[in-house]
Amino acid sequence: MEFLNRFGLVVFAVCLGAALGGCAPPGQSRLDEEKEPHFVLGESRFNAMDYQGAAEAFEESLEANPHSAAAHFELACLYDEKISDPAAAIYHYQEYLKLNPSAQNADVIRGRINACKQELAADVLPLPSEPAMQQQLEKLTAQNRQLQDEVDALKKWNDYYAAQLAALSNSIPAQPIPGPAQQPQPTPAPQQSPGAGHPATPAAPRTHAVAAGETEAGIARKFGVKLSSLQAANPGVNPNKMRVGQILNIPAP
Repeated sequence: MEFLNRFGLVVFAVCLGAALGGCAPPGQSRLDEEKEPHFVLGESRFNAMDYQGAAEAFEESLEANPHSAAAHFELACLYDEKISDPAAAIYHYQEYLKLNPSAQNADVIRGRINACKQELAADVLPLPSEPAMQQQLEKLTAQNRQLQDEVDALKKWNDYYAAQLAALSNSIPAQPIPGPAQQPQPTPAPQQSPGAGHPATPAAPRTHAVAAGETEAGIARKFGVKLSSLQAANPGVNPNKMRVGQILNIPAP
């Protein structure tokens, strides 16, 4: 008899501790939680596709029973799949696992938590798609190549102009400096044959900004130069890809 009395006291203590902890006896917890009136209302509203109303009913079910793992699970699914609130879904998924750590669907729940976290991160810091990044990279590469071509063309034109100046200075003979007893003699004017022009002097480099609808051939005619000379003065310019405002070097006629 004494043994039975002690056994009864142990059973009573276990049941009392479970009641104080908010946990129902094993095998009845889920069933009891689903019988809660607000939980039943939430299921009814969910079946009627009133998802916001269902969420409110399940929240009220949690107020009535804060340890309802079933209510947390239903709210997590609602916020994850129907209402699109990943932060709330993560919270209720985690509370469900706390109350039911040995749940058979624990791995699936953890996967949904990670998916909701990724969704939150994408909303906070959206990343450009790979095709958009590739297009941007190709655009920057093309612009860099075009700028490099223009720099190379300007360098070639500067080298050409410097060579012309050097050739001209080498063709002019040096004049002797008269001594103290010598009087400078006037230099006779050079005799020119009929039709001969004056010695060529280097003209200042000319440039032209391409206007809408202009072509290299039209620009060459406009300035009275050969098309081949215009192309030689602008080696880095593609005749088929000239832009409005692009600067062309105009050679001497």
